[in-house]
Amino acid sequence: MEINEILIVAMFASFILLLFTGFPIAWVLGGVGTLFAALAYLSDMYLDTMIGIDFNSIGLVVSRIYKIMDNWILVALPMFIFMGNMLDKSGAAENLMQSFQELFGRVRGGLAITVILIGIILAASTGIVGASVVLLGVMSLPAMMKQGYCKTVAVGTVASAGTLGILIPPSIMLVIMADQLALSVGDLFMGAVIPGLLLGVLYIVYVLGWGVIRPESMPLAENVKPVTWRVWVNVLRSVLPTLLMIIAVLGSIFTGMATPTEASAVGAAAAIVLAWYNGRLSLKVVRECLHNTFSVSGYIFAIFIGATMFALVLRELGGDEYIESFLTSLPFGPYGIILFVLGIVFLLGFVLDWIEITLIVLPLVAPVVNALEISINGYGVIDQPVLVWFVMLVAVTLQTSFLTPPVGFALFYLKGVCPPEITLGTIYRGVIPFIVLQLIGLTLLILFPALVNWFPAMVYGQ
Repeated sequence: MEINEILIVAMFASFILLLFTGFPIAWVLGGVGTLFAALAYLSDMYLDTMIGIDFNSIGLVVSRIYKIMDNWILVALPMFIFMGNMLDKSGAAENLMQSFQELFGRVRGGLAITVILIGIILAASTGIVGASVVLLGVMSLPAMMKQGYCKTVAVGTVASAGTLGILIPPSIMLVIMADQLALSVGDLFMGAVIPGLLLGVLYIVYVLGWGVIRPESMPLAENVKPVTWRVWVNVLRSVLPTLLMIIAVLGSIFTGMATPTEASAVGAAAAIVLAWYNGRLSLKVVRECLHNTFSVSGYIFAIFIGATMFALVLRELGGDEYIESFLTSLPFGPYGIILFVLGIVFLLGFVLDWIEITLIVLPLVAPVVNALEISINGYGVIDQPVLVWFVMLVAVTLQTSFLTPPVGFALFYLKGVCPPEITLGTIYRGVIPFIVLQLIGLTLLILFPALVNWFPAMVYGQ
């Protein structure tokens, strides 16, 4: 191996090892980048290598950081985060839980189905996994335990339903992916609609099937009232305000009336109105939402800066060419290479957050996949249909990273609000079937690319 290849491998290995030290990920990314820039510089100076990293090349990081701060698309991130925080405080989820429980009370597994449906609605209006998992856990777990639900079914349903927010638009993950690969945010948002709903349907089918196979694991509630027109009115009354907010945000994007950045501002304003409508708006609530928004946004943009330094040094070392030559030399064929990449992303999800994978791995492998001879129908209106399809495969794969130990964040969010009798081991066992369902959904997207590209093509074709 040449010296730059040794440095590339050592750079990735150092990054993985330093993750387990507990240092903030932004510092690890920036620190590893700085360290290996110095090693490359000293290698050129004392070993007469020709890597070519000097102070001028490292200075490029300044312009890259300025480009991040000057990026109009990324303005949508804090706005969508604020929208999710405000919706969390608005009381909309509590209203949905009460009305859906009345609607599905006669269905075995109806409470679990209620959790999944609310998870889908929250996903289309918040996009924040932590808030969704905690909210669903606080609202539904006590009721499930009281009704006699199997613990593993209960925690698995809550954790998986809460993670849908990272995929179903408006998703901050899709905004970042679009920015990193110069894709249309609208294309990714529209392309994620069917995959996100597909996962929700798979969850519901699993719950219904498990209710038939093991009815004792999901007993019916006592004294269930019949479904009357008043129940349907309550459902509509609880769903309609949130649905109008979703339509205001996604509808304005899909119809071309607003950019995703402008739509994010519409969503933030709509969330404030919804909180006022439910009588939950106060100065304290606004202050808490702003504080949480600043914290999450600061965390994301700090990783942006660290990842920029890491990616710059990696490219200066020839990391792009090294990874491209490695992938194209695999004897698997185009689809085999894609499966290999998705397998790597799945394994990295055990130890990395989705942000690091999106910022570091995706820009490295996406150009290689885009250059493969794969024919994906863009219906004449989608730019780079192969890349849109592949990004959606990665996005669905990253769904599993929230449920896989040891750093599955949804697991720890849920553990923080679980009753004492539910252990972390119970949560691990509960999410396994849902990880399998996520992989089944991923397989369907690989076999049927139209599940990704058909909806945006239909919208553009109108």
